Amino acid sequence: MTKLSVNINKVATIRNARGGNTPNVVQVAIDCEKFGAQGITVHPRPDERHIRYADVYDLKKVVTTEFNIEGFPDTKFINLVLEVKPTQVTLVPDPPGVLTSNAGWDTLKQKDFLKEVIAEFKKHHIRTSLFVDTNLVNIEHAVGTGTDRIELYTGSYAEHFSFDKAKAIKEFVAAANLANSLDLGINAGHDLSLENLKYFKQNINGLLEVSIGHALISDALYFGLEQTIKKYLLCLK
Repeated sequence: MTKLSVNINKVATIRNARGGNTPNVVQVAIDCEKFGAQGITVHPRPDERHIRYADVYDLKKVVTTEFNIEGFPDTKFINLVLEVKPTQVTLVPDPPGVLTSNAGWDTLKQKDFLKEVIAEFKKHHIRTSLFVDTNLVNIEHAVGTGTDRIELYTGSYAEHFSFDKAKAIKEFVAAANLANSLDLGINAGHDLSLENLKYFKQNINGLLEVSIGHALISDALYFGLEQTIKKYLLCLK
């Protein structure tokens, strides 16, 4: 079964809008695991507009499933990961101030940089994943960085799913097949939802993990967190 990692950034966004500690992101992480999630994802950004660096240290103390930290590998982020030692670090090519991750790495141009960063994480036995699009060249050159996995950026799939789902999934099938042939593990994330997740899972061979935040937390406003997580898990069976 593909693992569900719940991205709790949006919970922190709500907390930060009012100040204080409501909702409590640590308690939400604990509850997500209790309700069946097999992982917790956070993406601390330099401006700390949602998840704060202090949250990451607090979460490390309580997360018992897979802890996944996403971010751009600047010095501050690298030091955080090396101190916390999560199960997985997902590297994204976000420039400062970007609203959300919306593109993958150019693994050819950035190969030397990524290779150096990933080697440092591997010394500490931290699994690595690279955020990539479906460009086959970028997947081919991801191997040379030493990464364990890739995370397919699924924004375009979600955008076109309701118009032509077969066409929307086509490039992702090809990308996954190539990754499997190269022994790269496959994760996926960005705008996956109850509407499009099951079809994605059914068509992507070797899908190990999905990271879902915005849609899942939004759905929880209607269904409640426990029932929402169960609905997403059902899509992944």
